[in-house]
Amino acid sequence: MTPFQEFDAELEDWNALSTGTACSGLLIGNGASMAVWHDFYYDSLFEKAKSVAEKPLSQTELSVFEALGTRNFEHVLSALKTASKVNKALAINSASPRKRYYAIKEALINSTQDVHIPWRLMQPETLACWNQELARYATVYCSNYDLLTPWAVMQAPKQFNDLFDSPGATFELGAALGKSKSTRVLYLHGGLHLVKNQEGKARKINATPPVLLSNFAINHSISALDDVPLFVSESNSDDKRKSIRHSDYLSFCHEQLMSHKDSLCIFGHSLGEQDQHLIDALRQAPLKTLWISIYPRNEAFIRFQKHHYAALFADKKLTLRFYNSKTHPLGYTRHSVPVEV
Repeated sequence: MTPFQEFDAELEDWNALSTGTACSGLLIGNGASMAVWHDFYYDSLFEKAKSVAEKPLSQTELSVFEALGTRNFEHVLSALKTASKVNKALAINSASPRKRYYAIKEALINSTQDVHIPWRLMQPETLACWNQELARYATVYCSNYDLLTPWAVMQAPKQFNDLFDSPGATFELGAALGKSKSTRVLYLHGGLHLVKNQEGKARKINATPPVLLSNFAINHSISALDDVPLFVSESNSDDKRKSIRHSDYLSFCHEQLMSHKDSLCIFGHSLGEQDQHLIDALRQAPLKTLWISIYPRNEAFIRFQKHHYAALFADKKLTLRFYNSKTHPLGYTRHSVPVEV
């Protein structure tokens, strides 16, 4: 008996599917980034930071992660930042938290640089294509923390609203609740272009596309603690939930996903065990139709994927439409850039 034989191996063409059918939202997963740069395929930035060639996490730094019971960099950096402030307030002469802070941040920077596509290799046609496609939706939910979506948005930014247009480029909840005529772009897991400032507010780093990635790579002077990167990088869904709860911006983004109505297009998202928080949000949302991309690897894979997605929403009154990821603008094979050796 053929596994998952209740599902066929047919996939719809995105162009035919989307013609004349409105879809108000787009959820972007790591498959979109991998379609451009295959090195985005990895399970854990924490594991990368342990083995990166230049200044990996030492056993001392790893002990901090272990003590805090997390693999999330933002949690650890925030804790060390607080410890350093407390030491200073109590006149405790210990530079250890500060030194560990910068050592861990440097390992994070090096591992991120190791996996991210360099700006110089980005194709203008790819960025223009992404920009045009993203602008078709009322809301774009991006679960990737890389810079592909921010770079694409920056090609024609007036079409988009990333909710960081207040003075100081900080997220303000009151302003975010207002209606927007532009496409809203919500980074569900933060991003390399976002930080948490001294007051704990989410802030966007304002820089031109060529220097945005290199700006993240600047490890500031050891004389003063700086902003903490705001992005959720780990594969454990519980860790992701903790980060989301501790950020008003991330919480807002997920609340918006939970309240998304009618139809949603999903591209490049496996919705696996590590995405349970997103699955829960989608199950709570008042959705009627999900358009889900599937990579046409082979017939068995397509059937398996259909079974997987159908099982996630089996008890929901949802229409699932499955389309060939290669026919979607974010999945065009011409966007793929060979990884440098």
